Amino acid sequence: MSDNSERSLEGWVPKVGEELPLSEVIDLAFDYRGNTTVVKTDGAELYGYIFNRNADVPEPFVQMFDASGAGPFRILYSEIRNIKFTGKDAAAGRSFAAWVQRKEQEKAERAARGATPRT
Repeated sequence: MSDNSERSLEGWVPKVGEELPLSEVIDLAFDYRGNTTVVKTDGAELYGYIFNRNADVPEPFVQMFDASGAGPFRILYSEIRNIKFTGKDAAAGRSFAAWVQRKEQEKAERAARGATPRT
């Protein structure tokens, strides 16, 4: 996957394999600010929000709440076949670059009005 921080992952169904390892998809899902669908190796699917993951333990895992808020559920990496980015990306269009640009614009507007900046 290319490193394009402006592009949303919303709707993406990764093709896990040699070029895109599951561990990378899990990291992307952890950083994603929307719900995902975890597809387990047994075919079961769990739709919800991944809020934690730990790859530095003997049995790496993710933790998530389902869409109704139930959980947290702990799912071992070894039980995950794929993760689909099925929920709305709550952070789409809210990149750090956009935030910086907005803050600079607000600062310029305050300066033009002669207002003092907020801290």
